Amino acid sequence: MSEETTYEGSVKPEEATPLWYVVHTYSGYENKVKDNLEKTVENRGMQDVIVEVKVPMEDTIEIKNGKRKTVSRKVYPGYVMVKMILTDASWYVVRNTRGVTGFVGPGSRPIPLSDMEVRMTGVEDVPIVLDVEVGQNVTVTSGPLENFVGVITEINKERQKLKVSVSMFGRDTLVELDFVQVRKI
Repeated sequence: MSEETTYEGSVKPEEATPLWYVVHTYSGYENKVKDNLEKTVENRGMQDVIVEVKVPMEDTIEIKNGKRKTVSRKVYPGYVMVKMILTDASWYVVRNTRGVTGFVGPGSRPIPLSDMEVRMTGVEDVPIVLDVEVGQNVTVTSGPLENFVGVITEINKERQKLKVSVSMFGRDTLVELDFVQVRKI
């Protein structure tokens, strides 16, 4: 593939937003796929199309022979997350990286992760946009106060938290809730 044909496809990199896609790999090859893909992107100068490659990891504590040991484990064994603009060229590069068996999704075109899925996988902090104001009523959608209705008294956008006044046992009680725990009425 020559330099002129690096960005084939209907989408020009500067006109699109990179999205997260999930790539299936051979088991145990996740870090090799990540390294190979990053080298290919660098060699072909595709950093503006294939933006980031991640293997989500978490630290766990193992006890072996009576000793505690912190070990990093893959959160999703057999999968690599790729943030990219989907073009024919980017699809080709990822799909033909050694160790990749394919994209996750139905059909021949991969489906990007939704904002909620990105939050759940932990590959990126996606802020939650909640269109509410102080004084508005909201319904609590999860937690011990599920289905309670309350009035917003304070909004902290940086922490993604709300203070809501909920009527419990005949008196108003101030509770702190996450944006994901409420729904605008």
